[in-house]
Amino acid sequence: MLASFQSLNSCIQNQSYGILDFRAKKYSKIRSYCVRCKSSLDPTLNEEKEGKRKLKILIAGGGIGGLVLALAAKHRGFEVEVFEKDLSLVRGEGQHRGPIQLVSSALAVLEAIDENVAKQIMEAGCVTGNRTNGFADGVSGEWFTKFDLSSPAVSRGLPITRVICRMELQDILVNAVGSDIVRNNSKVVDFIEEPSKVTVILEDGQQYHGDVLVGADGIWSKVRSKLFGRQEAKYSNYTCYSGMTKFVPPYIDSVGYRIFLGLNQCFVALDVGNGNMQWFAFHKQPPMSKKKKLLEEIFGKWCDEVVALIQETPENMILQRDIYDRDMIYSWGIGRVALLGDAAHPLQPNLGQGGCMAIEDCYQLIHELDQVPNTGSDAICSALRRYAKKRIRRVGIVHAATRMASEMLALYQPCIQFKTGPLAHLSTLQITHPAFPMARAFLQYLLPEFMTWMIAGHG
Repeated sequence: MLASFQSLNSCIQNQSYGILDFRAKKYSKIRSYCVRCKSSLDPTLNEEKEGKRKLKILIAGGGIGGLVLALAAKHRGFEVEVFEKDLSLVRGEGQHRGPIQLVSSALAVLEAIDENVAKQIMEAGCVTGNRTNGFADGVSGEWFTKFDLSSPAVSRGLPITRVICRMELQDILVNAVGSDIVRNNSKVVDFIEEPSKVTVILEDGQQYHGDVLVGADGIWSKVRSKLFGRQEAKYSNYTCYSGMTKFVPPYIDSVGYRIFLGLNQCFVALDVGNGNMQWFAFHKQPPMSKKKKLLEEIFGKWCDEVVALIQETPENMILQRDIYDRDMIYSWGIGRVALLGDAAHPLQPNLGQGGCMAIEDCYQLIHELDQVPNTGSDAICSALRRYAKKRIRRVGIVHAATRMASEMLALYQPCIQFKTGPLAHLSTLQITHPAFPMARAFLQYLLPEFMTWMIAGHG
């Protein structure tokens, strides 16, 4: 595990590609994932060529990624259509997944795409980045390590991390994109690519033609299955229970969110505004287990904050879903078809980066398509390959980090356990495990650097 962290840290430190600079005045040549947001979505800096027909973009999926992509495309003058199977369910995940965390890099991309929409989102969200955030021991409640989400953002003139209800975020985006662009009750089940166009086929048999198809239809993507064949998602060995409660702890003004750690389990508590607390309990177990009684058994001996949040949450407000992801793939499309967000790179939710990575994808994709000189297949294919190439390394690091976070839980042991034998009685003394201080020191060194890179977009 130590070697894995060192490898990740080396990858962060030694990357030769550029900076995700959201305040750049002029566009400069970009290497790998980085984008210069304030430039290429500014129509005053990138004038359209006379006689150039803008591409028609078809988007499968009206989740966060699909809607942000549609908004960016609309502002750049592309013709765009979004096909969503059921907006009322927020792709079936809104209630079950609770609020979404938007870190500084994602908020800056939204500002670059549409300042008014970004302002609405930030006003609707609850700021957590200006408070203490970090990891704590689940049993004692003592801080394990803290990280600073505010200073890296403020020093670069970026918005501060906040959380927002997924359904409220979706409403803002749908209103901005327009009901004439977002087609509800329209599930994409297939597509046909031809030399001069791509055609999507809906569940009811209707067909629509365009120049580009983007699969933003989530981890169970139909577009991905059609491109690369059906592949089973990987169960992470963890299930997630979540709940919302009006119980507000006394530390609410000083702590944004706290991740309580335990062996093969963790508990996340965060302020989501308006007197509400959202919590997520991750537990290593087979898929499809049941709720509150089990939670009280699992976390019943943990610190008071964790126990109180569970007890104060009504049974019907406790939801459960098993956590899946997929291995990274290094081609996100074929021909005129590309993937975005969870369809390309589903992440485990333990770092809260799935939506943020999808939003960054949107900007890079529209930037590349905006450079296409014509509707010819070769130019479009090249643009889609550049988009993937510039995003894969950054997303790959975050993907690896989410899996490492899960692996950490299987190793988390703050005290030596003498389960049997003549020394079993020593377990009551809570003797610190010798590796525990080293792990804490290592995280205190790595986390600030990693979090700055993640929230401010620096390689």
